[in-house]
Amino acid sequence: MSRDCPLDPKMKATIDALSRLEMARKWRFAPIGDPMFQPPAGEYFKQRFAELGGFSPEISKAIGWER
Repeated sequence: MSRDCPLDPKMKATIDALSRLEMARKWRFAPIGDPMFQPPAGEYFKQRFAELGGFSPEISKAIGWER
């Protein structure tokens, strides 16, 4: 994570509260420019999602491609 721009505690708590499935949905369907995917939150999101297991074929099928 970026040292010059600390992660906002509220954003961190929001990311930490997301399940793996919720994170996968956000990853796939979030609009361009979503603050959750901008540094440093985006870096933290990516790290946290990877820790939870990231995408799998099962999760991809479960969330589909339709919002």
